Amino acid sequence: MKSQLKKLLFLLPAGLLCFQSLVAQDAVYKFDFGNGELKKGYTAVDQNTLYTPCSGFGILSESTVEQGSTNGKDKLTSDWITSDKPFYFKVDLPEGRYKITITLGNPEESTATTVKAESRRLMLENIQTKKGEVLTKTIIVDVRTPRINDSLEVRRKAREMAYLNWDNSLTLEFNGPNPCVSSIVIESADSLRAIFIAGDSTVTDQENEPWASWGQMFPRFLKQDIVVANYAESGETLKAFRRENRLKKIISVMKPSDYLFIEFAHNDQKPGGNHVDPFTTYQDQLRYFISEARKKGGKPVLVTSTNRRAFDENGKIINTLLEYPDAMRQLAKEEDVPLIDLNAMTKVFYEALGVENSKRALVHYPANTYPGQDEPLADNTHFNPYGAYELAKCVAQSILDQKLDLAQYIVDDFGSFDPSQPDSFEDFFWPESPAADVAKPDGN
Repeated sequence: MKSQLKKLLFLLPAGLLCFQSLVAQDAVYKFDFGNGELKKGYTAVDQNTLYTPCSGFGILSESTVEQGSTNGKDKLTSDWITSDKPFYFKVDLPEGRYKITITLGNPEESTATTVKAESRRLMLENIQTKKGEVLTKTIIVDVRTPRINDSLEVRRKAREMAYLNWDNSLTLEFNGPNPCVSSIVIESADSLRAIFIAGDSTVTDQENEPWASWGQMFPRFLKQDIVVANYAESGETLKAFRRENRLKKIISVMKPSDYLFIEFAHNDQKPGGNHVDPFTTYQDQLRYFISEARKKGGKPVLVTSTNRRAFDENGKIINTLLEYPDAMRQLAKEEDVPLIDLNAMTKVFYEALGVENSKRALVHYPANTYPGQDEPLADNTHFNPYGAYELAKCVAQSILDQKLDLAQYIVDDFGSFDPSQPDSFEDFFWPESPAADVAKPDGN
């Protein structure tokens, strides 16, 4: 049940060879949006500049975008592109870390823009400008491919073949009540530190509405001098993550002082070939991840798995993860690794919301909320955007509370967050991306 726009995004192959012929001489990619006079050194993008594999850049939208211009002195901010629907800007780029400077707003009207990158990573949240106001914002985005070397790559699942996270492109989504962009500048930022994430469906970048995870919300709470590289995938276990070369891929691009967040347990506790026991094989597998990161000069961080929404008769959360969180807590002390206790925080969070209201944090929707959804959605493991957003705030708050080195990267306006006093669901704003899929992600 993907939108036509996302189908187009998925089906279009990368056009690196054509595009490189245009920009290979310049490591900085500069785009001037709108129909006004082109600023020198920039590439023009008007409403007819649609992405093609040969051009290697352009707009993708289900509806026609609008453009505007004035006679302003600044050629870069006196023209723009906007729409009453979400639209994408796609650029074929080599794998790497990128600093992206985006100019929002225009001289003729107020605007409100939310920017997501790749597979719905929240980068800029509801940036509002008044008429005549222009704001410049910077985001840091990880662009990756499955390739590790000439003979090895990540063994992806069938559904991942269409994920925006895995293509040879940077894809930016402009969404909100009145999204507007006047320029984009993209430059390599491979010298910046990265936070790699290894985990399962509770932390991965979920591709489609209404699913979401804290890993894809986390970039919104970080400053523009560190990048989140979320390699988590639905249904993963510690063993499978290694077997599919996902850990090898992370280690192959990890640099000294990069971080590796590790969150597994939901699927590892299940019977079968990927099962591990809490205080033996589970800890052994975690030690391997820790060791591999340290060999590269990386900094491992353990994250206890999120509780499932399971209440007892007294309105208290039942620990369905058994001894696995305690095993990770013990290992964190033994290995002197920072621990983000998301398991403990989600218990507080759910109980604060209560039995009924906690459904608002997960994928609980009545029938016909989404096209083709004939049955109610009632998932007590996987989060919706509100729940994912609140959990990302839990992670940021834990970093601050522990005064970890990572605290320097939390945005200055974060303030504080107490999971026992969650943000109001009614006040939460999330402009939905075009693609929705009611199929439950792997894992539980």
